[in-house]
Amino acid sequence: MRTSTRARAGQYAALLAYLLFLAFPLLWLLSTAFKPPRELADLHPTWIPRHPTLGNFRQAFGEQPLLHAALNSLLAALGAAVIAVLIGTPMAYVMARRRSWLTRAATGWVVVSQAFPFVLLIIPLFLVLRNLRLIDSLAGLVLVYVVWSLPFALWMLTGYVRAVPAELEEAAAVDGAGRLRTLVSVTAPLLAPGIVATALFAFVTAWNEFFFALVLLKTPGRQTLPVVLTHFIGAEGVADLGPLAAAAFLATLPSLLVFALIQRRITGGMLTGAVKS
Repeated sequence: MRTSTRARAGQYAALLAYLLFLAFPLLWLLSTAFKPPRELADLHPTWIPRHPTLGNFRQAFGEQPLLHAALNSLLAALGAAVIAVLIGTPMAYVMARRRSWLTRAATGWVVVSQAFPFVLLIIPLFLVLRNLRLIDSLAGLVLVYVVWSLPFALWMLTGYVRAVPAELEEAAAVDGAGRLRTLVSVTAPLLAPGIVATALFAFVTAWNEFFFALVLLKTPGRQTLPVVLTHFIGAEGVADLGPLAAAAFLATLPSLLVFALIQRRITGGMLTGAVKS
């Protein structure tokens, strides 16, 4: 009994240490965002600002169009997430339920596509978008994000589809339900956690992406939030640390809020839909 209590205490201690390790960058960013310039230049920084101020936030919004850039990022991230899910869900269903050379080739493409660094893709993508006249547009950026996130989204959704028992679909067919009715009433509710998790992955990936947005968007009014954050770094590489920390902290909030709102949906049991149906 005593050994079990000690082991559980050790597990909780390790979990707490891990959570603190994960939260350290965000906590330090929050602390920096509220520090005045004098404290930022202190050689012995403290966790809690001695004289907290909102001046860094006011300066950040005054120097850069953060709200407009955040709107651009939101449109690009939502568009990429929705399109990736709409395309990936039926493709993942076919890959999981139909075994043929075509589905094996598609699975191989998913695996191989993850091995290429995205730096190698920027020149072909730039040429394709230039021919489509989508350079320096949010539509072209959304197209790139969909292509970038779709392979991993397919990988995730295929695993969720395979976790759904095929016997449930067979039982619905025996009861007289057609293929479309079975997919909508039986399979889709069971895939809801996977679809939400995939959409979250695509959204967060597009929201935080920097390289493609930097190369493809040249007009200041169309730049996304990660690109605008670099404007707080001077020509000589010296960062305006206070406003940069304030803007970066605000840039992390949407991802945290989205995850907080749908995390219950992600962790919900996949068989809940089967009970309801």
